[in-house]
Amino acid sequence: STQSTWDGFPILLGLILVFIMPSQLDKQIEQLYRCEIIPEEEVKDICFKARDILMEEGNVQTVHSPATLCGDIHGQFYDVQELFKVGGKVPDTNYVFIGDFVDRGFYSVETILLLLALKVRYPDRITLIRGNHESRQITQVYGFYDECLRKYGSVNVWRYCTEIFDYLSLSAIIDERVFCVHGGLSPSINTLDQIRTIDRKQEVPHDGAMCDLLWSDPEDIDSWALSPRGAGYLFGGTVVKQFNSLNNLDLIARAHQLVMDGFRSMFEDTLVTVWSAPNYCYRCGNVASILELDDQLSRNIKFFEAAPQDQRGVPAKKPAPDYFL
Repeated sequence: STQSTWDGFPILLGLILVFIMPSQLDKQIEQLYRCEIIPEEEVKDICFKARDILMEEGNVQTVHSPATLCGDIHGQFYDVQELFKVGGKVPDTNYVFIGDFVDRGFYSVETILLLLALKVRYPDRITLIRGNHESRQITQVYGFYDECLRKYGSVNVWRYCTEIFDYLSLSAIIDERVFCVHGGLSPSINTLDQIRTIDRKQEVPHDGAMCDLLWSDPEDIDSWALSPRGAGYLFGGTVVKQFNSLNNLDLIARAHQLVMDGFRSMFEDTLVTVWSAPNYCYRCGNVASILELDDQLSRNIKFFEAAPQDQRGVPAKKPAPDYFL
Protein backbone atom coordinates (compact mmCIF):
# COMPACT_ATOMS: atom_id res chain seq x y z
CA SER A 1 0.00 0.00 0.00
CA THR A 2 2.97 2.29 0.62
CA GLN A 3 4.01 1.68 -2.98
CA SER A 4 0.58 2.68 -4.34
CA THR A 5 0.60 5.85 -2.21
CA TRP A 6 3.85 6.94 -3.87
CA ASP A 7 2.90 5.94 -7.40
CA GLY A 8 1.20 9.24 -8.11
CA PHE A 9 3.82 11.38 -6.40
CA PRO A 10 5.90 12.28 -9.48
CA ILE A 11 2.74 13.51 -11.27
CA LEU A 12 1.66 15.48 -8.19
CA LEU A 13 5.14 16.98 -7.84
CA GLY A 14 5.12 17.93 -11.52
CA LEU A 15 1.78 19.71 -11.13
CA ILE A 16 3.03 21.57 -8.05
CA LEU A 17 6.15 22.69 -9.92
CA VAL A 18 4.08 23.91 -12.88
CA PHE A 19 1.99 26.10 -10.58
CA ILE A 20 4.83 27.32 -8.35
CA MET A 21 7.74 27.78 -10.73
CA PRO A 22 7.34 30.32 -13.51
CA SER A 23 8.05 28.93 -16.95
CA GLN A 24 11.19 29.94 -18.79
CA LEU A 25 9.05 32.18 -20.99
CA ASP A 26 7.64 34.01 -17.96
CA LYS A 27 11.18 34.52 -16.69
CA GLN A 28 12.23 35.86 -20.08
CA ILE A 29 9.28 38.27 -20.09
CA GLU A 30 10.23 39.50 -16.58
CA GLN A 31 13.82 39.97 -17.74
CA LEU A 32 12.72 41.88 -20.84
CA TYR A 33 10.37 44.07 -18.78
CA ARG A 34 13.53 45.08 -16.86
CA CYS A 35 15.10 46.04 -20.22
CA GLU A 36 17.66 43.24 -20.01
CA ILE A 37 18.57 41.31 -23.16
CA ILE A 38 18.23 37.53 -23.23
CA PRO A 39 20.77 35.06 -24.72
CA GLU A 40 20.86 34.59 -28.49
CA GLU A 41 19.68 30.97 -28.29
CA GLU A 42 16.59 32.08 -26.34
CA VAL A 43 15.90 34.79 -28.93
CA LYS A 44 16.04 32.13 -31.64
CA ASP A 45 13.58 29.97 -29.69
CA ILE A 46 11.10 32.83 -29.12
CA CYS A 47 11.29 33.82 -32.80
CA PHE A 48 10.59 30.25 -33.97
CA LYS A 49 7.60 29.99 -31.63
CA ALA A 50 6.31 33.41 -32.69
CA ARG A 51 6.64 32.46 -36.35
CA ASP A 52 4.45 29.38 -35.81
CA ILE A 53 1.74 31.58 -34.29
CA LEU A 54 2.00 34.40 -36.86
CA MET A 55 1.87 31.93 -39.78
CA GLU A 56 -1.68 31.08 -38.75
CA GLU A 57 -2.82 34.72 -38.70
CA GLY A 58 -4.38 36.42 -41.70
CA ASN A 59 -3.39 39.52 -43.65
CA VAL A 60 -6.48 41.08 -42.08
CA GLN A 61 -6.33 39.61 -38.58
CA THR A 62 -9.65 39.39 -36.71
CA VAL A 63 -9.65 41.02 -33.26
CA HIS A 64 -12.53 41.20 -30.79
CA SER A 65 -13.30 44.23 -28.64
CA PRO A 66 -12.51 45.59 -26.13
CA ALA A 67 -9.10 46.45 -27.57
CA THR A 68 -6.43 49.10 -27.09
CA LEU A 69 -4.68 50.47 -30.19
CA CYS A 70 -1.07 51.69 -30.14
CA GLY A 71 0.85 53.56 -32.83
CA ASP A 72 4.60 53.74 -33.49
CA ILE A 73 6.84 52.98 -30.50
CA HIS A 74 10.25 52.90 -32.27
CA GLY A 75 12.40 51.15 -29.69
CA GLN A 76 11.68 53.71 -26.94
CA PHE A 77 11.50 50.96 -24.34
CA TYR A 78 11.05 53.10 -21.23
CA ASP A 79 8.18 54.90 -22.94
CA VAL A 80 6.59 51.53 -23.76
CA GLN A 81 6.68 50.93 -19.99
CA GLU A 82 4.79 54.21 -19.58
CA LEU A 83 2.30 52.98 -22.19
CA PHE A 84 1.68 49.82 -20.16
CA LYS A 85 1.24 51.90 -16.98
CA VAL A 86 -1.48 53.92 -18.72
CA GLY A 87 -3.16 51.09 -20.67
CA GLY A 88 -2.55 48.05 -18.45
CA LYS A 89 -0.28 45.09 -19.03
CA VAL A 90 -0.83 42.04 -21.24
CA PRO A 91 -2.92 39.88 -20.71
CA ASP A 92 -5.17 42.24 -18.69
CA THR A 93 -5.48 44.47 -21.77
CA ASN A 94 -6.04 43.26 -25.33
CA TYR A 95 -3.55 45.21 -27.47
CA VAL A 96 -3.19 45.95 -31.17
CA PHE A 97 0.24 47.44 -31.98
CA ILE A 98 0.04 49.10 -35.39
CA GLY A 99 3.68 48.71 -36.47
CA ASP A 100 7.08 50.43 -36.24
CA PHE A 101 8.36 48.62 -33.16
CA VAL A 102 12.04 49.18 -33.99
CA ASP A 103 14.57 51.81 -35.20
CA ARG A 104 15.47 55.28 -33.91
CA GLY A 105 15.05 54.49 -30.19
CA PHE A 106 17.92 53.09 -28.12
CA TYR A 107 16.16 49.83 -27.17
CA SER A 108 14.71 48.29 -30.32
CA VAL A 109 16.09 44.86 -29.35
CA GLU A 110 14.42 44.78 -25.93
CA THR A 111 11.20 46.30 -27.33
CA ILE A 112 10.64 43.82 -30.17
CA LEU A 113 11.71 40.82 -28.05
CA LEU A 114 9.28 41.79 -25.29
CA LEU A 115 6.42 42.10 -27.79
CA LEU A 116 7.30 38.76 -29.42
CA ALA A 117 7.61 37.02 -26.03
CA LEU A 118 4.20 38.41 -25.02
CA LYS A 119 2.79 37.21 -28.35
CA VAL A 120 4.07 33.68 -27.68
CA ARG A 121 2.80 33.72 -24.08
CA TYR A 122 -0.60 35.37 -24.77
CA PRO A 123 -1.27 34.96 -28.53
CA ASP A 124 -4.91 36.09 -28.30
CA ARG A 125 -4.19 39.21 -26.21
CA ILE A 126 -1.69 41.00 -28.42
CA THR A 127 -1.83 41.61 -32.17
CA LEU A 128 1.27 42.86 -33.99
CA ILE A 129 0.82 44.59 -37.36
CA ARG A 130 3.74 45.24 -39.70
CA GLY A 131 5.01 48.78 -40.14
CA ASN A 132 7.31 50.17 -42.82
CA HIS A 133 10.25 49.86 -40.40
CA GLU A 134 9.70 46.11 -40.03
CA SER A 135 11.97 45.63 -43.03
CA ARG A 136 15.53 44.47 -43.66
CA GLN A 137 16.39 47.48 -45.77
CA ILE A 138 15.03 50.17 -43.44
CA THR A 139 16.48 48.61 -40.26
CA GLN A 140 19.96 48.63 -41.78
CA VAL A 141 19.76 52.41 -42.04
CA TYR A 142 17.79 53.55 -38.96
CA GLY A 143 19.38 51.70 -36.08
CA PHE A 144 18.04 48.20 -35.41
CA TYR A 145 20.75 46.37 -37.38
CA ASP A 146 23.55 48.28 -35.64
CA GLU A 147 21.92 47.78 -32.24
CA CYS A 148 21.71 43.99 -32.72
CA LEU A 149 25.35 43.92 -33.80
CA ARG A 150 26.41 46.03 -30.80
CA LYS A 151 24.45 44.09 -28.19
CA TYR A 152 25.04 40.55 -29.50
CA GLY A 153 28.30 40.83 -31.42
CA SER A 154 26.75 39.33 -34.54
CA VAL A 155 23.81 39.91 -36.88
CA ASN A 156 22.05 36.64 -36.01
CA VAL A 157 19.43 38.27 -33.77
CA TRP A 158 18.71 40.84 -36.51
CA ARG A 159 18.24 37.94 -38.96
CA TYR A 160 15.85 36.07 -36.63
CA CYS A 161 13.76 39.22 -36.06
CA THR A 162 13.64 40.38 -39.67
CA GLU A 163 12.50 36.90 -40.71
CA ILE A 164 9.64 37.25 -38.21
CA PHE A 165 8.73 40.62 -39.75
CA ASP A 166 7.79 38.79 -42.96
CA TYR A 167 5.09 36.87 -41.06
CA LEU A 168 3.43 39.87 -39.34
CA SER A 169 -0.16 40.66 -40.35
CA LEU A 170 -0.64 43.60 -42.69
CA SER A 171 -3.75 44.83 -40.89
CA ALA A 172 -6.43 43.95 -38.36
CA ILE A 173 -10.19 44.31 -38.16
CA ILE A 174 -11.97 44.84 -34.83
CA ASP A 175 -15.55 43.56 -34.64
CA GLU A 176 -15.76 43.94 -38.44
CA ARG A 177 -16.04 47.73 -38.00
CA VAL A 178 -12.60 49.19 -37.21
CA PHE A 179 -9.77 48.65 -39.69
CA CYS A 180 -6.22 48.97 -38.36
CA VAL A 181 -3.30 49.45 -40.75
CA HIS A 182 0.11 51.06 -40.30
CA GLY A 183 0.15 53.56 -43.16
CA GLY A 184 -3.10 53.74 -45.07
CA LEU A 185 -4.93 52.89 -48.26
CA SER A 186 -3.82 51.93 -51.77
CA PRO A 187 -5.23 52.76 -55.21
CA SER A 188 -4.77 49.04 -55.96
CA ILE A 189 -7.13 48.00 -53.15
CA ASN A 190 -10.87 48.56 -52.84
CA THR A 191 -11.85 45.73 -50.51
CA LEU A 192 -10.49 43.90 -47.48
CA ASP A 193 -10.73 40.67 -49.48
CA GLN A 194 -8.12 42.06 -51.88
CA ILE A 195 -5.76 42.55 -48.92
CA ARG A 196 -6.41 38.95 -47.88
CA THR A 197 -5.01 37.71 -51.21
CA ILE A 198 -1.59 39.43 -50.86
CA ASP A 199 1.42 37.16 -50.35
CA ARG A 200 2.83 38.99 -47.32
CA LYS A 201 5.73 36.64 -46.49
CA GLN A 202 8.40 38.79 -48.13
CA GLU A 203 10.50 41.91 -47.69
CA VAL A 204 8.35 45.04 -48.04
CA PRO A 205 8.24 45.81 -51.81
CA HIS A 206 9.13 49.27 -53.15
CA ASP A 207 5.68 49.70 -54.70
CA GLY A 208 2.32 47.97 -55.07
CA ALA A 209 -0.50 47.21 -52.64
CA MET A 210 1.58 45.84 -49.76
CA CYS A 211 3.96 48.80 -49.90
CA ASP A 212 1.04 51.28 -49.95
CA LEU A 213 -0.59 49.79 -46.84
CA LEU A 214 2.63 50.38 -44.89
CA TRP A 215 3.70 53.73 -46.38
CA SER A 216 0.64 55.84 -47.40
CA ASP A 217 -0.65 58.90 -45.51
CA PRO A 218 -4.01 60.74 -45.33
CA GLU A 219 -4.03 64.32 -46.57
CA ASP A 220 -6.62 67.10 -46.95
CA ILE A 221 -7.18 66.35 -50.62
CA ASP A 222 -10.06 64.67 -52.44
CA SER A 223 -8.48 61.74 -54.19
CA TRP A 224 -4.90 60.44 -54.62
CA ALA A 225 -1.51 62.16 -54.89
CA LEU A 226 2.11 61.05 -54.96
CA SER A 227 3.72 60.81 -51.52
CA PRO A 228 6.74 62.97 -50.64
CA ARG A 229 8.09 59.90 -48.80
CA GLY A 230 8.93 58.29 -52.13
CA ALA A 231 6.75 55.27 -51.36
CA GLY A 232 3.01 54.86 -50.95
CA TYR A 233 0.47 57.59 -51.74
CA LEU A 234 -1.39 60.48 -50.20
CA PHE A 235 -5.13 59.79 -50.01
CA GLY A 236 -8.04 62.08 -49.23
CA GLY A 237 -11.45 62.15 -47.60
CA THR A 238 -13.40 60.90 -50.61
CA VAL A 239 -11.14 57.83 -50.84
CA VAL A 240 -11.68 57.06 -47.14
CA LYS A 241 -15.45 57.54 -47.43
CA GLN A 242 -15.66 55.14 -50.39
CA PHE A 243 -13.42 52.52 -48.76
CA ASN A 244 -15.32 52.61 -45.46
CA SER A 245 -18.67 52.43 -47.24
CA LEU A 246 -17.66 49.53 -49.49
CA ASN A 247 -16.24 47.54 -46.57
CA ASN A 248 -18.91 48.48 -44.03
CA LEU A 249 -16.40 50.17 -41.73
CA ASP A 250 -16.87 52.90 -39.13
CA LEU A 251 -13.22 53.82 -38.69
CA ILE A 252 -9.69 53.44 -40.07
CA ALA A 253 -7.07 53.55 -37.27
CA ARG A 254 -3.48 54.02 -38.39
CA ALA A 255 -0.08 55.25 -37.16
CA HIS A 256 3.02 56.09 -39.25
CA GLN A 257 2.97 59.89 -38.85
CA LEU A 258 4.32 61.90 -35.95
CA VAL A 259 1.45 63.83 -34.35
CA MET A 260 2.61 66.45 -31.84
CA ASP A 261 -0.59 66.07 -29.80
CA GLY A 262 -0.33 62.25 -29.93
CA PHE A 263 -3.66 61.80 -31.71
CA ARG A 264 -5.36 63.22 -34.80
CA SER A 265 -8.85 62.68 -36.20
CA MET A 266 -9.64 63.42 -39.86
CA PHE A 267 -12.49 63.23 -42.36
CA GLU A 268 -15.33 63.68 -39.84
CA ASP A 269 -13.91 61.13 -37.41
CA THR A 270 -13.70 58.31 -39.97
CA LEU A 271 -9.89 58.07 -39.77
CA VAL A 272 -7.56 58.53 -36.81
CA THR A 273 -3.79 58.61 -36.41
CA VAL A 274 -2.47 57.18 -33.13
CA TRP A 275 1.12 58.02 -32.18
CA SER A 276 2.62 56.20 -29.19
CA ALA A 277 6.26 57.38 -29.07
CA PRO A 278 6.41 60.42 -26.73
CA ASN A 279 9.26 62.90 -27.25
CA TYR A 280 10.04 61.03 -30.46
CA CYS A 281 13.76 60.49 -31.12
CA TYR A 282 14.28 61.92 -27.60
CA ARG A 283 13.97 65.43 -29.04
CA CYS A 284 10.61 66.13 -30.73
CA GLY A 285 8.76 67.17 -27.57
CA ASN A 286 5.47 65.51 -28.62
CA VAL A 287 2.87 63.80 -26.43
CA ALA A 288 1.82 60.18 -27.13
CA SER A 289 -1.51 58.37 -27.01
CA ILE A 290 -3.29 55.05 -27.10
CA LEU A 291 -6.89 54.53 -28.24
CA GLU A 292 -9.15 52.32 -26.15
CA LEU A 293 -12.22 50.77 -27.78
CA ASP A 294 -14.80 49.25 -25.44
CA ASP A 295 -17.12 46.36 -26.32
CA GLN A 296 -19.46 48.86 -28.03
CA LEU A 297 -16.47 50.35 -29.93
CA SER A 298 -16.84 53.62 -28.02
CA ARG A 299 -13.54 55.49 -28.12
CA ASN A 300 -11.42 56.66 -25.20
CA ILE A 301 -8.09 58.36 -25.94
CA LYS A 302 -5.43 58.18 -23.23
CA PHE A 303 -2.43 60.48 -23.45
CA PHE A 304 0.98 59.96 -21.87
CA GLU A 305 4.37 61.62 -21.81
CA ALA A 306 7.92 60.31 -21.99
CA ALA A 307 9.33 58.41 -19.03
CA PRO A 308 11.17 60.70 -16.58
CA GLN A 309 14.89 61.03 -17.30
CA ASP A 310 15.87 59.37 -14.01
CA GLN A 311 13.90 56.24 -14.99
CA ARG A 312 15.65 55.63 -18.29
CA GLY A 313 19.16 54.81 -19.34
CA VAL A 314 20.35 56.51 -22.52
CA PRO A 315 23.37 54.69 -23.93
CA ALA A 316 25.90 56.44 -26.13
CA LYS A 317 24.98 55.95 -29.75
CA LYS A 318 25.56 57.56 -33.09
CA PRO A 319 22.39 59.42 -34.08
CA ALA A 320 20.37 57.77 -36.86
CA PRO A 321 20.18 59.65 -40.15
CA ASP A 322 17.40 62.19 -40.43
CA TYR A 323 14.43 61.07 -42.49
CA PHE A 324 10.71 61.88 -42.49
CA LEU A 325 9.93 62.16 -38.79
